[in-house]
Amino acid sequence: MTKQDPNSLSAPSVQVIERMFTLIDVLASREEPMTLKEISERAGLHPSTAHRILNDLVLGRFADRPQAGSYRLGMRLLELGNLVKGRLNVRDAALAPMRDLHKLTQQPVNLSMRQGDEIIYVERAFSERSGMQVVRAIGGRAPLHLTSVGKLFLAADDPQRIRAYAARTGLQGHTKNSITDLGILERELAKVRQYGQANDNEELELGVRCMAAGIYDDQKNLIAGLSISSPSSRMDDAWMPKLKEIATQISETLGYRGKN
Repeated sequence: MTKQDPNSLSAPSVQVIERMFTLIDVLASREEPMTLKEISERAGLHPSTAHRILNDLVLGRFADRPQAGSYRLGMRLLELGNLVKGRLNVRDAALAPMRDLHKLTQQPVNLSMRQGDEIIYVERAFSERSGMQVVRAIGGRAPLHLTSVGKLFLAADDPQRIRAYAARTGLQGHTKNSITDLGILERELAKVRQYGQANDNEELELGVRCMAAGIYDDQKNLIAGLSISSPSSRMDDAWMPKLKEIATQISETLGYRGKN
């Protein structure tokens, strides 16, 4: 009679997740690759159960298999860790300068990051005195091509990626001013690259304009955008130099040392 694996019985999904976390913790305890036997012993799991879960972790790039029968932590964990670290650092570095910029302009100041084909608002400095209803709250999302910060991220992409974005999204518009033609968008992005700034001319919401400048990390990667939102009648192009100055200040706090 074949001995039954005590861990192979149908287990609730929560238990499977707990075992996955246990295996990740075991892998994290050693820098060098570990054998399946050692991993299963440390995790307190039957080898076949550990093997099955480890295979799923390898598929998701949460674990690597440098050679048959051995495992180590995968690069996906590093990618996710850097993403979380970057978001937390950017918000911490940006909060005080954003408040200063808001005091100067009396208009909402937004910190946004890219997530797929959208930007997500991660922080905002505003007051009721701005005279503008805050429609896009923290956690809100908007298409890249309709926003000033989104255009910064698209301008950082190569032409092939921009065309792929246009094909995926169809460049759907929200207002009569929305850019829905790829050729026009490409010309707009060329200006963004030339001047290092971007604008939204009532393309996301009628009556609201935005201007944006990029925030870069110590590897000179664009990781966020700082923007000023304003009723169209109150937008002042003279704010742009100060906006770029503060975006650079935040970037330097994160270790950025110029484009050269």
